[in-house]
Amino acid sequence: MASEGAMEGNTVAAAAATTDVAVATDKQPHKLEKKWAFWFDNQSNKHGAAWGSSLRNVYTFDTVEEFWCLYENIFKPSKLLPNADFHLFKAGVEPKWEDPECANGGKWTVTCSRKAILDITWLETLMALIGEQFDEADEICGVVASVRQKQDKISLWTKTAANEAAQMSIGRKWKEILNITDQITYSFHDDSRRERSSKQKSRYHV
Repeated sequence: MASEGAMEGNTVAAAAATTDVAVATDKQPHKLEKKWAFWFDNQSNKHGAAWGSSLRNVYTFDTVEEFWCLYENIFKPSKLLPNADFHLFKAGVEPKWEDPECANGGKWTVTCSRKAILDITWLETLMALIGEQFDEADEICGVVASVRQKQDKISLWTKTAANEAAQMSIGRKWKEILNITDQITYSFHDDSRRERSSKQKSRYHV
C-alpha cells in the first residue's frame, strides 16, 4: 500500500499534468526571463531510503499564466502534510546539495509561525524570483518551503556562500520584499553536510 507521502506526491504530479492543459489555451502568454521548475518532496515514511529519493520534478514553466495557474491550484505549502517540501528552482538546477549550482552555496531562512504567513511569504518570494527583483539574480538557485510539525520555514538557496557581499545584499533585499523586521540567518551547505543536523550553524545575519 502506498504511503501517505507517496500518494500526496502522486496527487501533486497529476494535478500539475492537468494544469498543463488549462494554461496551453492562452494565445499570448507573457514570457518570463528564465524557465523555472516546481519540485515536490515528502520525507515521511522513507524507511532508510536515501535523501532525495522521493524528490520529484513536477512542472517546468516559463510564462506568467502558467505560474498563476500552478500556484492557485497546487503549490500552496499550507495544503501540505508535515515533512513535505515544495521547491521552486531555476530549470536545470536540482534542489540538492550535490547539484553543481548548489554545491558551494548556502541558504537564508525565514521561520513562519502560522500557515497564513507561510503562504504569504512563499508567494512573495516566488513573485520576486520569477520577476527578477534581486540584483544578484544569478546568485540565486531557488527557494524551498518546508512544512514541519513544530515550525514551518522558507529557505532561499544561493550559489556562492563565500561571497559575503552578494549574500548580504540578497538577505537584505529578501527582508525588504517580505517586509519583516526580525533577524534572518544564512547557513552554508558545507556546514549542514558535515553536521547532518537540523541545527544549522549561522554564518551571516541581517
